[in-house]
Amino acid sequence: MANLISKKMKMVDAKSLAQRIAFAPLTFQAVRAMLEFGLIKIIDDATGGLTLQEIEAKCPQTHYTISTLLEVGLFTDIFELEDGRYKTTKIAQCFLYDTMTKVNMNFVQDVCYQGGFYLKESFENAKPQGLKVFGNWPTVYEGLSSLPEKVKESWFAFDHFYSDNAFVDVIKIILAKNPKSVFDIGCNTGKFEKAFFASGYSGVLTLIDLPQQLAVAKENMIKNGYEAKCIFYPADVLKAQTKLPPNPDAVLMSQFLDCFSAAQIVSIIKKAASVMGPNSRLYILEPFWDKQRFEAAKLSLTHTSLYFTAIANGVSKMYCSAEMTSFVEAGGLKVIKTHDNIGAHEYTLLECAK
Repeated sequence: MANLISKKMKMVDAKSLAQRIAFAPLTFQAVRAMLEFGLIKIIDDATGGLTLQEIEAKCPQTHYTISTLLEVGLFTDIFELEDGRYKTTKIAQCFLYDTMTKVNMNFVQDVCYQGGFYLKESFENAKPQGLKVFGNWPTVYEGLSSLPEKVKESWFAFDHFYSDNAFVDVIKIILAKNPKSVFDIGCNTGKFEKAFFASGYSGVLTLIDLPQQLAVAKENMIKNGYEAKCIFYPADVLKAQTKLPPNPDAVLMSQFLDCFSAAQIVSIIKKAASVMGPNSRLYILEPFWDKQRFEAAKLSLTHTSLYFTAIANGVSKMYCSAEMTSFVEAGGLKVIKTHDNIGAHEYTLLECAK
């Protein structure tokens, strides 16, 4: 689709779009300023639009600030100007009311923007060179609990927005096999566990993650009264000496493997396979970019890969389904069933066995 558009496009139009990319960082910050100053909301609230003078009467910013931002907004399709009156476009309304747009923008601003300056160096060194704007950790995961509160808030909002609504479907699929022992590798804050127990699961859940993350999950389990039903297993699955507990009925890796390189993913799957029995199942939940119907989703996922490069670990990305299937096979398992259209954001659940 994109190649077809570029082949048919006139050079004058191509040049216009190229300038949008060239100035994109400034456009991003300008829209943020419009939102922070309430400029977009003021105009959107007015039926029939507002004149410049009417906007200035409602917005406590200077004429310079308002006029400059309005001009940028006109040429980036945030505003329209008809008969001297400024009106918001549907694009502007996405920034006001669309949750995905707001979550993505906060994530880019608070988590990615400063560190994104070091993207090229991150590719060259296979290390998250942009992470140094927050601290001196090898990956973001070691420092996650120590990030500034606003950064942490935007990180978790981004992470949970996409995966949380998939849990209902995932739990139904896992519970259909009546597992008594379920491992959640990369349990994060324990949101899956809360949903799993709330569904009526009476077995044992083993939460596996880095010690720093596991402490957060354990605190949440205590708050919700689920601590006695859980086993907390601190582990760095990348370390060769790490051994997983034996004989799980089900192993879940929810939006976990995209945090690793291809070689690391294969090694993690091998670890899981080594403790699985003939009837065990490994469930991999991921939003594969090739499984998305909408261009906005594909763009969001492929650009999330750049976050992994510059901030998270320098080596991972959002994968396509064929890549993940090849990793599963290289790890000694096979995909026995593919569950597509999981949740509201077109997740895929790969069900794997020996």
